[in-house]
Amino acid sequence: MDIPRTEIEAFLYREARFMDQHKFVEWEAMWSDKGVYWMPCAADSDPMTDVSILYADRAGISTRLGRMKSRNMYVQDPRSIMSRIIGNIEIYPAESGDGVVTYSAFNITEFKRRGHVTKQITWAGHSEHHLRQVDGEWLMDYKMAKLINSDGELPAVGFLV
Repeated sequence: MDIPRTEIEAFLYREARFMDQHKFVEWEAMWSDKGVYWMPCAADSDPMTDVSILYADRAGISTRLGRMKSRNMYVQDPRSIMSRIIGNIEIYPAESGDGVVTYSAFNITEFKRRGHVTKQITWAGHSEHHLRQVDGEWLMDYKMAKLINSDGELPAVGFLV
């Protein structure tokens, strides 16, 4: 398979922009019907037997986004201002021969405001995406986002990682 690196990188950068701008409808449209979104607590964990920060199938992704769109998430009222950088992108053919697997690093800066109190938090980690083309469009079948401090004390994660 000839990997269209520019297309895959553009997909990852667009996903980052949608997450930063809280464009939930557009971000949800990037998922296939098979979509699974996972944020593990530990590097060697299994989402079927171990606790996860987040583990959602396609229906769970929609449910989470419904809560986020409602603006009734206390932890995101008002919404954080976000800026993320995606880098160290590696792209490989999927073992199934259907699509690609990407590995990347991310750094997210979150600015929160509660009245006169403000806080800036930096989040960092690594992502794995499984992408395939459906009707000529790249979609996510799987995303794993592992925070580097995921097995430590974490504040509420009320945004998309």
